[in-house]
Amino acid sequence: MAASDADPLEPINRVTFTFNDYLDRYLLKPVAKGYRKVTPDFAERGISNFFDNLGEPWNILNNLLQGKPGDAGSDSLRLLVNTTVGLFGFIDIGSRIGLERHDEDLGQTLGVWGVDSGPYLVLPLLGPSTVRDGIARIPSIYISATDEVDHDRTRYSLRALDVVSFRADLLDKERIIAGDRYTFIRDAFLQNRKFKVNDGKNENPFANDGFDDEMLFDE
Repeated sequence: MAASDADPLEPINRVTFTFNDYLDRYLLKPVAKGYRKVTPDFAERGISNFFDNLGEPWNILNNLLQGKPGDAGSDSLRLLVNTTVGLFGFIDIGSRIGLERHDEDLGQTLGVWGVDSGPYLVLPLLGPSTVRDGIARIPSIYISATDEVDHDRTRYSLRALDVVSFRADLLDKERIIAGDRYTFIRDAFLQNRKFKVNDGKNENPFANDGFDDEMLFDE
């Protein structure tokens, strides 16, 4: 598919991308670097694991919606092990015993159901997406474990920590970006989403480089 076909909204997308990139460069990235500098490696990994664990119920639900009971069962066991033995997910015991995480979301589920991705779309603050994936984000906004926290300061602190931890995880990955940042991120995102919807049945040229559909601001 030609880039113009996948990205007919490119003029608008580039404006949004520039806004996101400016915000990232002068606010979020410096905070993430500071966070990484003062946070021990084991604590940084633990915090990232903790938030991944909070997202496991969403993975389990989407596995079921995609007709993958085996993956749903594996992720359920992973959630149980990591939440208990793994101290609420801080220690990824599941991966150590062969229970790998199945990263599923509603956008992938809609893709499995045959819903076309639609044009590429850069969302303010959230980053690369498509029309389908953008719409699929709406339910996840209201289905968040952190939203169940009643104490306002604690809830907002958890949200902020999640964003900063997520951005810190991307510091190493973004080093592979070459040439025009907008084009590179767009092409890698679209290829990776196709790879995930098809469960790896098409080749993903970015898989070995550590790129995933969470580059940049995809949170």
